[in-house]
Amino acid sequence: MSRYQAHKFAVAPMMEWTDRNCRVFHRLLSSRALLYTEMVTSAAIKHGDRKKLLDFSAVEHPVALQLGGSDPAELALAAKVGEDWGYDEINLNVGCPSDRVQSGRFGACLMLEPELVADCVAAMKAAVSVPVTVKCRIGVDEQDPEPALDAIADKCIAAGVDALWVHARKAWLKGLSPKENRDIPPLDYERVKRLKARYPDVFIGINGGIVDLEVAKSLLESLDGVMLGRAAYHEPALLARVDREIYGEEREDVDLFEAIERLRPFIAEHIADGGKLSAFTRHMLGLFHGVPGARGWRRILTEGAIKDGAGFEVLDAALASIVRRKAA
Repeated sequence: MSRYQAHKFAVAPMMEWTDRNCRVFHRLLSSRALLYTEMVTSAAIKHGDRKKLLDFSAVEHPVALQLGGSDPAELALAAKVGEDWGYDEINLNVGCPSDRVQSGRFGACLMLEPELVADCVAAMKAAVSVPVTVKCRIGVDEQDPEPALDAIADKCIAAGVDALWVHARKAWLKGLSPKENRDIPPLDYERVKRLKARYPDVFIGINGGIVDLEVAKSLLESLDGVMLGRAAYHEPALLARVDREIYGEEREDVDLFEAIERLRPFIAEHIADGGKLSAFTRHMLGLFHGVPGARGWRRILTEGAIKDGAGFEVLDAALASIVRRKAA
């Protein structure tokens, strides 16, 4: 566990959200949080455009590559490619409930095949020297979470997994959409805590419904790690407090305006390469949540950043909406 212990706070992998632009933005708010890519399938890495799929900025470290797949040999190849590309961790998705992952025999449906998951972990561990981790649910469909979570954990730990991140909800593969699967199945933090009690020497992190750093800190009293998804995405200002509140660094929280200034070179490079301003600003809409002027900030970025040729004048206009509080 000591090898992985530094990663007690993570931002969850989220499809269509945690792309490289989002991760650069998040990194400028927290130097310590572990960041995750969107899920990339092992087949895509084997057959597709690796540069497009895998390139990231050096500023993002520590950053983990999340893989989707169920073929041990293919996952081992993808993991090795990911390690060679510079990722700090390889994570296997055993929790995503979408139709696409079910048809591909990966994601949450793998909760039903713990031995296959263990074979995948073992193959990936043999291929790379960086940590190999698994993100799973507490069960799927009619499974009883008590034996279901133990079964997947037992097999993965025996195969040498470095950490387990557990989304503390069941996934319903039949009857609920992926969006509904993030809200409707009830949270069961106590189930994850019981798993940790069984494995005191294994890193067990928790994900699901963690709305702020106060909840995160309370969960860290009994678990090794917390992973925030939508809360970190929709209110990214909380990441500016992570280094101090979670990691105990003696420093002031990151200033949000300074973070934006540090982001400008990345935006400028993206636009110079033919990209749109909105590729960054869409991840920044919630930055000033609760601050006077936040509505204007969101409106100007939403309406202006998507236009052809939009540049820093849109960002500057949005910033002008924010009422900057004077220091006492």
